Amino acid sequence: MFFPLSKILGFFALPSNLVIVTGLIGVALLLTRFKRTARVLMVASILLIAILGLSPLGNALIIPLEDRFPRWSGSGDVTGIVLLGGAVTPDVSAARDDLSLNEAAERLTTIARLAAAYPRAKIILSGGDAGLVRNEGAEAPHASRFLRGLGVPPGRLIPEDRSRNTVENAVFSKELAAPKRGERWLLVTSAYHMPRAIGVFRRAGFEVEAYPVDWRTRGKIDALRPFQSVGDGLRRTDTAVREWVGLFVYWLTGRSSELFPEP
Repeated sequence: MFFPLSKILGFFALPSNLVIVTGLIGVALLLTRFKRTARVLMVASILLIAILGLSPLGNALIIPLEDRFPRWSGSGDVTGIVLLGGAVTPDVSAARDDLSLNEAAERLTTIARLAAAYPRAKIILSGGDAGLVRNEGAEAPHASRFLRGLGVPPGRLIPEDRSRNTVENAVFSKELAAPKRGERWLLVTSAYHMPRAIGVFRRAGFEVEAYPVDWRTRGKIDALRPFQSVGDGLRRTDTAVREWVGLFVYWLTGRSSELFPEP
């Protein structure tokens, strides 16, 4: 029940969707006697699009998430690596019979580099079908195919294709890893997503070391940097708000160890 509810509520939690809904309500009210309210809602939606899309708000919201966990600087042997899904567009990959990566592609390309750096490490590729309305397909098989093509031995790859969200990523990955005391596992995901991911892995009892990638900003220097494209600004704001809402909901429902996990 949590999964479909999170998808539905998540849709309305995104600022861009809320703005569009506000504008559509305004348009609908034009057909009623509430024309003044309609005009207020329509003007408000236009102003919000400009503010959310062009102002530095998206950067200001995402920087604290990205800066929560520093770049990994460890050394020594690594038992295994867990990659969270989000880098592959599975339905396009299946339709075109070729790997289609999105803006989080660094998650997967980093795994290729780590696989070479730690040739004995097992690699769990976590990512099932996260679609609610339509079947989008699992990410893990496509990621596995990509890494095999780069020469990573199939025996090192452990596809996990059941998970639909970060909580299931943690639970199912732990089942496959069966971590033992003294083992060292790395968790690879986007820097802005790392706090939420670490929180649910800790709650699941799977101790991992954060290996953040896919940085979207240069750090605090971008906190006041506006966007030149409304689309880019809205996308950044949506990404940040989704993570902050996810952090709160996961903590509130007991799915994360902390409200805002730290190293």
